[in-house]
Amino acid sequence: MNDLTALPHDFLWGAATAAYQIEGAVAEDGRAPSIWDTFSHTPGKVAAGDTGDTACDHYHRWPEDLRLAGQLGLAAYRFSIAWPRVVPQADGRVNQAGLAFYDRLTDALLEAGLTPFPTLYHWDLPQAQQDRGGWPERATAERFAEYAAVVAERLGDRITDWATLNEPLCSAWIGHLDGAMAPGLRDLTAAVRASYHLHLGHGLAVQALRAAVPGARIGIVNNLSPILPASDSAADRAAARRADGHVNRWWLDPIHGRGYPKDMVDLYGVDLPIRPGDLELIAAPLDWLGLNYYFRQHVTADPSGPAPYTRQVPGPNPERTAMGWEVHAPGLEELLLRLTEEYGARRIYVTENGSAYPDSVTADGSIHDAQRARYLEQHLAACASAVAKGAPLAGYFAWSLLDNFEWAYGYEKRFGLVHVDYATQRRTIKASGHRYAELIAEHRNR
Repeated sequence: MNDLTALPHDFLWGAATAAYQIEGAVAEDGRAPSIWDTFSHTPGKVAAGDTGDTACDHYHRWPEDLRLAGQLGLAAYRFSIAWPRVVPQADGRVNQAGLAFYDRLTDALLEAGLTPFPTLYHWDLPQAQQDRGGWPERATAERFAEYAAVVAERLGDRITDWATLNEPLCSAWIGHLDGAMAPGLRDLTAAVRASYHLHLGHGLAVQALRAAVPGARIGIVNNLSPILPASDSAADRAAARRADGHVNRWWLDPIHGRGYPKDMVDLYGVDLPIRPGDLELIAAPLDWLGLNYYFRQHVTADPSGPAPYTRQVPGPNPERTAMGWEVHAPGLEELLLRLTEEYGARRIYVTENGSAYPDSVTADGSIHDAQRARYLEQHLAACASAVAKGAPLAGYFAWSLLDNFEWAYGYEKRFGLVHVDYATQRRTIKASGHRYAELIAEHRNR
């Protein structure tokens, strides 16, 4: 179960966070609202009416959070940079106070021996850009590249590892098609156009990063799922193919120079706004791929639903997290091998993997989250198995360092290795955090 010997000796151990989920301080030092500020303040959009206004107050408490990362034995910290802190308005003016926060954070990470792994976009589009059309418009991709250049020019003398986008599937499909995330639209045409301009923004940002940071190691982070038909019927097998296109191939094929899957282009029926040279930009060579994995999907045909006309159904495994997601560690190995064998990945990071459970704090203040510790062990074992079979896996980032604002689920769902009492902002390392630290130490000392 815990044999991690197949993992390379220089395996990078980390944890991940995202700006809107932890920072708070939404109106400080020149930050302007993002689409998630707007969405979370819209009644009925987020559980319990929660918002990211304070979150984990990381904007003020980051020195303590970095100390916690050190106590866990981490070697790297994946965080996101808030576009609305750096370029808050649509006029392109740089907010130096916001940029200075990430300057200080970068210096402190390096001083603590933690490799910074910033993501330039983790869903917090400035509301001013949304007001001009948001991701369905090409101009947003162009503004994203300009913002990327600003950040790279300021931090690129110290940061080598960069991710452009986090989970563009969520931005496009959940934000513009399902309506369950910001900006909360339900419009297939807008969703497809947003998906395209997210990819274009990625390609333009790669170009900007390479120009500003010689030797930069650049990747993109996708959330992927193995897809299985709910039955052996022809309809369900076809549904599984469509779901795989929607969840996986649409996001992988273009960045690997294959263009957009024709079956999905035909299914969506939306003309892609491709201009000469775009597909080459989107397929700019990358140094690594980021894989976020949480669950596999069992799907059945659902002609009455939205594209891709499928519906998820419970799988045979009864074990679920508090999110209702199936616990299935072999799915992580399956995806790592698919990226290796089908897409020729040369370097992969598991950039997110984690689980929510209803943690309880004991009388002595400790959190005995055995389920999360077991989840970590199982998924790290899957990583080691994939490496043994040839996957070029270079590191693992647990989601998440801290309990945080879990998007539309608010603060009810806790993924952290570190418990946060939101009333007092007290941090407590959970048993799973201590177990993660043990696994890291065991691997380093083998």
